[in-house]
Amino acid sequence: MASATLLTVVAALCLPSAAEAASGVAKKKRTAKSATVAVHPSARNIKRVRSVLVVPARPSYGQVAGLHSTQDALDLKSSAALVLDQDTDEVLFSKNSEAVLPIASLTKLMTALVVTEAQQPLEETLTITQDDVDTEKHSGSRLRVGTQLTRGEMLLLALMSSENRAAHALGRHFPGGLDAFVQAMNQKAQELGMADTRYVEPTGLSSRNQSSARDLATLVKAAHAHQIIRDLSTSPEHQVAVGKRQLQFRNTNLLVRNPTWDIGLQKTGYISEAGRCLVMQAQLAGRKLILVFLDSAGKYSRIGDAERVRKWVNELAPAAGVESKVTS
Repeated sequence: MASATLLTVVAALCLPSAAEAASGVAKKKRTAKSATVAVHPSARNIKRVRSVLVVPARPSYGQVAGLHSTQDALDLKSSAALVLDQDTDEVLFSKNSEAVLPIASLTKLMTALVVTEAQQPLEETLTITQDDVDTEKHSGSRLRVGTQLTRGEMLLLALMSSENRAAHALGRHFPGGLDAFVQAMNQKAQELGMADTRYVEPTGLSSRNQSSARDLATLVKAAHAHQIIRDLSTSPEHQVAVGKRQLQFRNTNLLVRNPTWDIGLQKTGYISEAGRCLVMQAQLAGRKLILVFLDSAGKYSRIGDAERVRKWVNELAPAAGVESKVTS
C-alpha cells in the first residue's frame, strides 16, 4: 500500500465510527457490555450481584488499515519496521516503512532535538503547572503541579522514562511558548527531509503526531549526533529530588539494562492508536544500525522484534549476504 493511500485510510480514523467500522467493531461501539459475576450459594448475605463493564480495546491505526496482515521473513509483530545502516544508509530490512502512523512518545525524540539545538540552559529551573496535565488521555504522573526541576532533569525524564509532563513543560518554556515549539518541531522535520511527519504537541499523547519508519530513522540519525541525547535516552535509572521526596525513575526500554546489547540511543512509545513503538541506534555484528519498530501488538513484542532482528543480523544476514525487504 502506498504511503498516500495509507494516509487516506488513516485520516478517516479521526472519526471513531469510521475507525471501528473498518475494524469490524460494528455500530455498538460505545455500548458497555455487562458481565454477571458468579456468586457462591453460601454467600447469602449478598443482596445483589454487581455488573462489570467490559470496554473493548481500541484498535491501532495499523490494525484498522490491515498492516498486521503483512507477512515478513522475520515474523515480526510490528506492523511497520526498518533496519538501516547508519553509516551507509543501506536498508537491511523494510516492512511497511513508508506507512504513516501515530508515533506516541517517539515524539519526545524530536522534542529533545529541538530543545538541545536551541541551546536553552539546562540548569534553568522549570515548574510543572496545570497546563502540563494531560487532558487528552488523562495519563498520570508523579510530577505534581508545582514540581520544580531543571531543564536538564526534565529532558532526562522525558527521554528516559517518557515523562509526559516533563516533555510538555519543555515545550511550554520554549521562546514564544508551546505554539512556537510545535512550529520548531515541524520545521526541523522539514529540514531533515521528513516529508511524512507532522507534530501537533511535544509529548506524543495525540494520535495526530504521525510519521513513518523511514522518517523516524532519519530522526534517530540526527538525534544521535548529540551526546546529551545519547546519554540521557540510554540512562538506566535516575533519582530526582521533588521537595522532600526522592523519586526513582527507570528507563522504559528494558534492553538498556541488558549487557548483551550495545545501545547508543533509544526511545519507546505507546498509545492505543499507535501500538507499542521503539526506535534504537545499536551496534550489531560490527555495524552501527538504526532500528525502528512501529505498531507492535503485544506489551513485550517490540522487544521480541528487536531480538529477532539482532539474531538475524548476527547469524543469518552476514552469512547469507542477503537483504530482506517487505513493503506494501
